[in-house]
Amino acid sequence: MSDEKNGVLQGFKEFLLRGNVIELAVAVVVGAAFTNIVNAVVKGVINPIVGALGSQNLDHYKSCLSASCHPDPKTGEFTDGIYILWGSVLSAALTFLITAAVVYFLMILPMNKWKARQEAKKPVEEEPVDPTEVELLMQIRDALVSQRNGAEPGTGANAIPGPAAGPVSTDKSQN
Repeated sequence: MSDEKNGVLQGFKEFLLRGNVIELAVAVVVGAAFTNIVNAVVKGVINPIVGALGSQNLDHYKSCLSASCHPDPKTGEFTDGIYILWGSVLSAALTFLITAAVVYFLMILPMNKWKARQEAKKPVEEEPVDPTEVELLMQIRDALVSQRNGAEPGTGANAIPGPAAGPVSTDKSQN
């Protein structure tokens, strides 16, 4: 039981120390900080633009689904009927889009560019290059020529590594 408990704790520790968890926590904190900025932009810029067409508060925009929608004569508020509060949905969608744009353009895009520059600075490791088709065909040709000449297969300069092929006869009478 102790080994299983240590394994779970070790796994949890590894999970917490991964870079993605830290990045996620930072994103949540920064996103929460941007909420005030985004709300200010919506209230100070978007709502007045929408207010030029009607009410500055998007929450007041709604549509009635039933025929029994009558406003209260004193307050002007609709007290009966079924409403779709599309202004609230529009406000939330605008807030989301502005938040996403701010996070992307001020955080993600610069971070991706920085990472790309860091990757470009790293020295390129040379990987062994696979032989081309022509080189492989030349090795096969050389191995066949060495077999015809009586040499042991796989002993030439360009010999093919691996199991040796059977003897190749050059006598045309056997064909």
